[in-house]
Amino acid sequence: MAAVFGGLLAAAPSLASPPPPGSRYVALGSSFASGPDLGPPRPDTPPRCTRSAVSYPALLARRLRLSLDDQTCSGATTEHVLGPWNELPPQIEAVTADTRLVTATIGGNDIYYSSGLIAAACKDGTFVLAGNLRPCPPRKDVDEAAYASLERNLTQIVAEVRRRAPAARLIFVEYPTMVPQRLCALTPLTPDDAAQNRTKGTRLAAITERVAQQGGVEVIRLNKLGQAHTGCSARPWINGFPAPASGDDGIAWHPTRAGMQAMADLLSARLAR
Repeated sequence: MAAVFGGLLAAAPSLASPPPPGSRYVALGSSFASGPDLGPPRPDTPPRCTRSAVSYPALLARRLRLSLDDQTCSGATTEHVLGPWNELPPQIEAVTADTRLVTATIGGNDIYYSSGLIAAACKDGTFVLAGNLRPCPPRKDVDEAAYASLERNLTQIVAEVRRRAPAARLIFVEYPTMVPQRLCALTPLTPDDAAQNRTKGTRLAAITERVAQQGGVEVIRLNKLGQAHTGCSARPWINGFPAPASGDDGIAWHPTRAGMQAMADLLSARLAR
């Protein structure tokens, strides 16, 4: 599998050895790493965070027998990785000197990526989220200052991980492709909304990859790999709108179980190199 995906995995200048079993693994990120509505949340999850037992950090930790400290949280931004979020401490505080692996999927909420797609697709005033009827979220504009702040914060996250855990291997896991080139019933967007949100995804990936290259960080390039696995595909890694009614395969515009498994597979292949 590493040979298949190798061209889409950006490498650091020099790679550490794979973390041995029992190594400390810290997962940072938003709902795209925590896995809302992929079955019930783990019992130790703060109510707002919805950390799933089948998220990619959980799957990877079980496969490689790593000691997982899962800090991922639905709704988190880069600010919540670096600083506190009400009752939650900064996610970055979990990164300690004995940490050997850090993964991060973060930045989408800084630019209203999935929430913007929900707002664009929500036509009747309400939608179902995690089994509950919710009002459609408001549309929000994203200006250049938001992208600049996102890039600064990602750069600071890299610096903080390096400072706190010099021996850790840091891997950014990008957000999968959200909007296909050809829309379908599960991507009920206007052409303008589709184009704007494709641009968001492209810019988010470009910023992540630029920060990674400058900081010598590895990247799983899901914005490219996910193009064949949107909500319109036969094997989606991302739900479209609305989400499945089953309540165990993710929420709208978020990873499916298959998507989380793919992320874990890609990480496992990368770490084996």
